[in-house]
Amino acid sequence: MVRPLWFTELLKKLFPYRFVLAKLTRVPVIGRILDNMLFKGDEIYYLPKADVIEINKKVERPEDMVLPYQVAEYFVERASYIFAMNFCICRLSSNCKNYPINIGCLFLGEAAKQIDPRFGRPLTKREALEHLRKAREAGLVHLIGRDKIDSVWLDAKPPSKLLTICNCCPCCCLWKIIPHLSTKIAARIKKMPGVNVKIDYSKCVGCGICADGICFVNAIHMINGKPVITDDCRGCGRCVEVCPQGAIKIIIENRNFLDETIKRISSVVDVT
Repeated sequence: MVRPLWFTELLKKLFPYRFVLAKLTRVPVIGRILDNMLFKGDEIYYLPKADVIEINKKVERPEDMVLPYQVAEYFVERASYIFAMNFCICRLSSNCKNYPINIGCLFLGEAAKQIDPRFGRPLTKREALEHLRKAREAGLVHLIGRDKIDSVWLDAKPPSKLLTICNCCPCCCLWKIIPHLSTKIAARIKKMPGVNVKIDYSKCVGCGICADGICFVNAIHMINGKPVITDDCRGCGRCVEVCPQGAIKIIIENRNFLDETIKRISSVVDVT
């Protein structure tokens, strides 16, 4: 049974108050209840933007490079069912003006068959790969994993049979709440294994662009005129992209990063 449309309208109206909800997860008892209702069992990864990555050293043939978005493509190729939303509820709720609202999440697995058909449509694997390509070209960042919130609001159960591939923009992403969540819950939204974001201070001029609303999780702060990246960083690569001096780099030092990410996601959600 699908959720009634009024429930979705209610979510849209409540979206601006998501930071208040996030802070409640730090309150004893209330936090445990919210964790069990909305976050239990989550394992979610930001996939760094492919055009800002250095993998140890430059490879001679670009086609030999293993890129983060291939994690999403791996699960698309193996999914028994794929559903594309006609809208991004985060951007729609925020009345986003900077990124396309009509490029919504992909949902993979048997549980996706329960999603209200008025929200979107089933896709073939080829169509789903094209959907992801368009998202990347629009400047969106893939976020992938088991996300219980989606299972709840879409009434698509069980969560272990629903994989979310979200296409996030920095201004409206739900997970801007990460700095406000309890430590336990925030730790379930991760950067890929082996991903490191580094600042070359010999190039940095302290312009502050990287710290001005660019980061999804507010992980960059100006201290004494220089940007400092905190442990909240999830390695999306947005700061690398906007730095006019090329002073920030995202490096994947673990060549098994793809396999490790796939293994971790596969352990908590089954799309076949």
